[in-house]
Amino acid sequence: MFCPKCGALMRQSEGRLACSRCGSTRNHDKADKMTVTEKMHTREMVIIEGDQSVLPITNEAECPKCGHREAYWILRQTRAADEPETRIYECTKCHARWREY
Repeated sequence: MFCPKCGALMRQSEGRLACSRCGSTRNHDKADKMTVTEKMHTREMVIIEGDQSVLPITNEAECPKCGHREAYWILRQTRAADEPETRIYECTKCHARWREY
């Protein structure tokens, strides 16, 4: 689910989809309600309908702030194309963010 105004990834917030970049919100539509499961190395990506986030979750990362072992994650290419991606995590409990190069 991408923001129609700025193209950023939208997240679940108070029963609606909200853009963290520009702040726009919208209701779910039928295209948002799907179930997908894919294996990526040892991490599992699950997109489900309902009040849960659409970001993939892993239990293999430990939050440096609270020690919780479950986090959302995304990959970003933060350096040159010949360098590996940066994995960005967000704790599902305290919402602290950290990255892994």
